[in-house]
Amino acid sequence: MSQFKYGHANALNWEEAALNCLKQIGKIKNENLGFLYITDHFEDEINQITYFFQQETGISNWVGTIAIGICATGQEYFNVPAIVAMVGEFPEGSFKVFTRVNEEDQSLEKFVLEHQSWVDSKIPLFGIVHANPRNSELPEMIVQLGENLGDGFLVGGLTSSHNQQSLHPQIANEVLVDDDLDISGVIFSSAVTVSTRLTQGCSIIGKRHEITEADRNILVRIDNLPALQVFKEDIGEEFSKDLQSVAGQIFTALPIQGSDMGDYMVRNIIALDPEHQLMAIGDFVSAGTPILFAKRDVRSAKEDLIRILNSLKHDLRGQKPKGGVYISCLGRGESLFGKDSQEMKLIQEVLGDFPLVGFFANGEISHQRLYGYTGILTLFV
Repeated sequence: MSQFKYGHANALNWEEAALNCLKQIGKIKNENLGFLYITDHFEDEINQITYFFQQETGISNWVGTIAIGICATGQEYFNVPAIVAMVGEFPEGSFKVFTRVNEEDQSLEKFVLEHQSWVDSKIPLFGIVHANPRNSELPEMIVQLGENLGDGFLVGGLTSSHNQQSLHPQIANEVLVDDDLDISGVIFSSAVTVSTRLTQGCSIIGKRHEITEADRNILVRIDNLPALQVFKEDIGEEFSKDLQSVAGQIFTALPIQGSDMGDYMVRNIIALDPEHQLMAIGDFVSAGTPILFAKRDVRSAKEDLIRILNSLKHDLRGQKPKGGVYISCLGRGESLFGKDSQEMKLIQEVLGDFPLVGFFANGEISHQRLYGYTGILTLFV
């Protein structure tokens, strides 16, 4: 694979932004796959934009979605109309775009029917996926999709939009806006070499606990004590005096079983009930599940991002990435790292200039798990 080509632009109308992107991309040679991310300002024009890039580049294979924020090398676009696009040359037969996986087909029989022969012959090791945040069954579907790929490694993110009525459109060779659309994306064979890392945006506070009583997403008892009592002991006096202040600052963290990296999945705290000493969180749990509490922390987030960037840099051994895709949480970006594209500039500072595009998601996918407040960087090498 040769160096990828990319472009990014902010403009009041999509035609101007798209033309600017194409000008930066330049002449198309053997590129055969594109990544396209569009801010939700242009949601109504996503069909025209996708068709425009297909026609002007001659590349039929495109994947992407809309989002509240999108990003490129050293640049973030939040709450403005913008487009980022990247095209790359991949070995013939080394990737396959899949267009529909939905909740009605929990066994993914349709996916298997359409793609299994390619999967069996290519043994895909990696995929980039986009998903609909309105589907509560996504965690299970992501696991099933990974299993149908022969335990292939998936990364991706959930579409984000300011519009509560949004259909959360995805791009997978065509624009997909069906109500029952949940996951689409592209899978790669072992002929495509990638390196990927996940970085957390929170730091752990307190000690590891065990849930001893729960009802779906409601924590009743932790370590055989009232759940809220344990929570208040861990978060400290300042937050305990004003429980409303924990919103957007304190979260639950569910450790990944068997992980040797201390990995965990951050989940929002939905409600606190001081009268009954209960907590409601953004995931279903059961007795015996380990649990931690975490604090949103810019210093820890920067340190962890630098850590994974240096790890990737070490693996590259002086080689420049051909291109990359970065999927970060909406809770990161300018709301955590500050304005002026600080998160993307930090990546650029450590790894240098290379084609990079991505978006800010409503949830992040890595290794068949749904995360929150993380960043997932994938490099094509």
